[in-house]
Amino acid sequence: MTPVLVTGAAGFIGYHLAERLLREGRPVVGLDNMSAYYDVALKQSRLRALSERPGFTFVQADLADDAALKAEFDTHKFELVFNLAAQAGVRYSLKNPQAYVRSNLDGFVNVLECCRHGGVKHLVFASSSSVYGAVTKMPFSVHQNVDHPLSLYAATKKSNELLAHSYAHLYRLPATGLRFFTVYGPWGRPDMALYLFTKAILAGEPIDVFNNGEMERDFTYVDDIVESLVRVGDKPAAANAAWNGAAPDPATSNAPYRIYNIGNNAPVKLMRLIEVIEEATGKKAIKNFMPMQPGDVPATYADIEDLARDVGFAPRTPIEVGVKRFVDWYRGYYGV
Repeated sequence: MTPVLVTGAAGFIGYHLAERLLREGRPVVGLDNMSAYYDVALKQSRLRALSERPGFTFVQADLADDAALKAEFDTHKFELVFNLAAQAGVRYSLKNPQAYVRSNLDGFVNVLECCRHGGVKHLVFASSSSVYGAVTKMPFSVHQNVDHPLSLYAATKKSNELLAHSYAHLYRLPATGLRFFTVYGPWGRPDMALYLFTKAILAGEPIDVFNNGEMERDFTYVDDIVESLVRVGDKPAAANAAWNGAAPDPATSNAPYRIYNIGNNAPVKLMRLIEVIEEATGKKAIKNFMPMQPGDVPATYADIEDLARDVGFAPRTPIEVGVKRFVDWYRGYYGV
């Protein structure tokens, strides 16, 4: 069986996707540059867990290293590629813009070139809910215009969608972009609110609550993300015969290109998230209320109608269930 390429395999979503594919008996080549953006030991732990399953091959390489990437495509003849590797984080992009250019732009073009020349049958790539930027009409729809990003991170993700469309048009490379909405769960990223809040609450330390607690996020449990990824991966993007250049639909094309939202379709107030963490930990939070941070948006809310229609699945894990699973994992992993 031809292996599936998962870039960012040592990352949060990449780890869970690779684990799911391996569990189904599908060989996986996992590629990651082991960036020190957050705790490398956590990434190494994820890789150790993956290496215990037959069929997993790990390659440490950077997407910006075009020669290293091409060598893997030449060796394995990938037909399905999940590009989940990226420099993540809105606030970090204010301080380190070049990291986003190297990974999210240069690296993504290298992925596209390898897919083009390697005869890949479907590229599935991570976009982000951040692309909605200044849009205020909710729920956010893939059929809306998203030309007003509010952070460099969001701009690079929107750029990925544009670049993928051009390759779908020029070279008929089937490409599907997935806009993730605030993914959480076991093995999650240490820079995300759930992780930061859980760590601080268990330690009896204060938490920073931005926008004075008025934020809303469409928290999406990682297992639901993975289920969506697997289903989308097995359904290569196809041209929309009804697409009309006089009234262009941003989510489809006359090229083999698709964009989907993956969210829980149920925004949760930040204060409710804190309450659920308090319930799961049995401890009260010490709250330090802060103003909105540059690049942040006050609310996210995903319209997932297209995803549900096309792949027959919609995320559905309630935050009360998902947060408890995360807290249980956190206690076990760190021995708290």
